[in-house]
Amino acid sequence: MFEFELIKEDPRSKARIGKFHTPHGSFETPVFMPVGTQATVKAVTPKELEEINAQIILSNTYHLYLRPGHNLIKEAGGLHKFMNWNRPILTDSGGFQVFSLAELRDIKEEGVTFQSHLDGSTHFLSPERVMEIQNALGADIIMAFDECAPYPADYEYVKRSAERTSRWLKRCIQAHRREDQALFGIIQGGTYADLRKMSAESVLEHDLPGYAIGGLSVGEPKPVMYDMLDCIVPIMPKNKPRYLMGVGSPDCLLEGVLRGVDMFDCVLPTRVARNGTVLTSRGKVVVRNAAYERDFSALDPECDCYTCKNFTRAYLRHLIKANEILASVLLSIHNLRFLIRLMEKVKQAIWNENLIEFRNDFFAKFGYE
Repeated sequence: MFEFELIKEDPRSKARIGKFHTPHGSFETPVFMPVGTQATVKAVTPKELEEINAQIILSNTYHLYLRPGHNLIKEAGGLHKFMNWNRPILTDSGGFQVFSLAELRDIKEEGVTFQSHLDGSTHFLSPERVMEIQNALGADIIMAFDECAPYPADYEYVKRSAERTSRWLKRCIQAHRREDQALFGIIQGGTYADLRKMSAESVLEHDLPGYAIGGLSVGEPKPVMYDMLDCIVPIMPKNKPRYLMGVGSPDCLLEGVLRGVDMFDCVLPTRVARNGTVLTSRGKVVVRNAAYERDFSALDPECDCYTCKNFTRAYLRHLIKANEILASVLLSIHNLRFLIRLMEKVKQAIWNENLIEFRNDFFAKFGYE
């Protein structure tokens, strides 16, 4: 039911093309997954997601547990039916949100007691409870419950955290009840290479359908993140997908692919869209700026999205200044399509065996050093 098919490896880097098969269809890797935190990708309909070729989207266990509740979604026929999305879905475990959003939290071996960021009510999540919630939601890929250590954090704290994550993974495996859902384990270890290797070895002891790299892109410098990838990706199995959690800026996507990562997700494209910022082949453009008041060109002449084909920067700036909802819709469509199309170009570059040249050209045009 779940199989990762390795199709092509780049002879000059660790990049590869693959295909992961799920009950709701297959998706090709490398892939960028739009984030639909609360069973919706903000400002974008499922039809529009299909049109920009989103192959798989991500939803959030923590948010859906708090509202509307996993039992209601189960009653509706599962997350796919509830949100009318017929392609693959991944749900994360809620671990990151518990540690970043909850007002108060108490982490113990049994699980985490925390206060809801919505109303202050007290809740308890354990590995068993998280599996119960995700089994009810019914996503194709579900994530093990982990502890995401902050950055910076001292060595002993991160060591205890990574060891607890490994113990929690065993409990998740025992509690997981559905064969039509692929459980991925999560490698932690902060920015300490030896702890990353220790965590990877303990997670990789379990023969799971895929493995994720968590606890990065949480404030550490990008070169440090790349060092951690260089440290652990080579020891991850070739025949399983590798998922770098919470990463979505164009430079990190390219650097991650070059290091052998297959899957990425991030709220970045929709979040910056709502602030009036777009990603283009020539770098970031803040469309709300006065410079674009009489700019009647497309956002990005190289983009094939609905927004770029039909609207000008001047019009989009007008929508932003007028606080029109359509601004968020059109800019979100563009930013998501930009990253999805970037990954399509990356796949083509892997086929052509010129990914390093593609990366260098893209960086030069986008304005990266």
